[in-house]
Amino acid sequence: MRKIFMAALALAAGATLLGPQSGFAASARDYISIVGSSTVYPFATVVAERFGKTTRYKTPKIESTGSGGGLKLFCAGVGVEHPDITNASRRIKKSEFDKCQKNGVKGIIEVKIGYDGIVIGGSNKQAPMQLTRKEIFLATAKQVPNPNGSRTLVENPYKKWKEINSRLPNVKIEILGPPPTSGTRDAFAELAMEAGCKEFSWIKSMKKSDKKKYKAVCHGVREDGHYIEAGENDNLIVQKLDANPNALGIFGFSFLDQNTDKIQGSYVDGVQPTFEAIADGKYPVSRSLFFYVKKAHIGVIPGMKTYLKEFTSERTWGEDGYLSEKGLIPMPDAERASFRSSVRNLKDLSM
Repeated sequence: MRKIFMAALALAAGATLLGPQSGFAASARDYISIVGSSTVYPFATVVAERFGKTTRYKTPKIESTGSGGGLKLFCAGVGVEHPDITNASRRIKKSEFDKCQKNGVKGIIEVKIGYDGIVIGGSNKQAPMQLTRKEIFLATAKQVPNPNGSRTLVENPYKKWKEINSRLPNVKIEILGPPPTSGTRDAFAELAMEAGCKEFSWIKSMKKSDKKKYKAVCHGVREDGHYIEAGENDNLIVQKLDANPNALGIFGFSFLDQNTDKIQGSYVDGVQPTFEAIADGKYPVSRSLFFYVKKAHIGVIPGMKTYLKEFTSERTWGEDGYLSEKGLIPMPDAERASFRSSVRNLKDLSM
């Protein structure tokens, strides 16, 4: 496979492959191509810029496509036309892994880089919202339990926060959030919406009797204009929140950390998203961040081993690393050591 791939790279560049030891005379691509999560994007960008300045290799090209979109591109095949690395704000799904295998992407290295909190934030021109995950579910879900108390589901009738709970503001529910292709959306649905959904015991029991319906109810987002998809650009959400103090947005902690002059995080179940609260597990809406590496491209696309070494060094992802200054919540020492070992040994992911 390696020889075939190298030959394809050489031909794409118009180069002549002289032999198995020659590589390709003119690289088809002399930079690392990275796609994926908008949440991981700022962390990967910082590493890529430092990598470009401190090594002999070109700065990697990074595109923010969303976790789902990135994995789709990554799993499409091996070769110069496909990305080398994809960032993800959730773990790869079994269906995505299987798609990779089917398309010849056999060797995949999984690198967990740290933790992130999903913020339900708003403008700091207002007092921070105090929400429970049950209230978040009732505000964002497409179908909710009938307000009359019966065990039936109805299209979401809640237009204002006060209608959900009298202690909440008497303002229109407006939530700016990521689209379905986003890992942030997936994690928000699982960690915030589903957790709130399970507060209703009769819906929780549905998971055993009708798992498909349970997921549709607990993960289904309303489409009546109260939840507004704001694309993969979290910076755009920040700008809109600054312009509309009554709206809330859903985004990663790093964007809150870099924009505290404009926005703040709402309390969720009594805990506000802070570096410390996410690191010690107290903040309930937190998740792991990853990137995935195409093993067949290592040693062929220039600089990949060096990029991986830079990303997994203590000066980068450690407790006092430069990524923590950007809002990344570092993993414990043992976990960092484990994933660093996986990278060093080019350990294959299996599912």
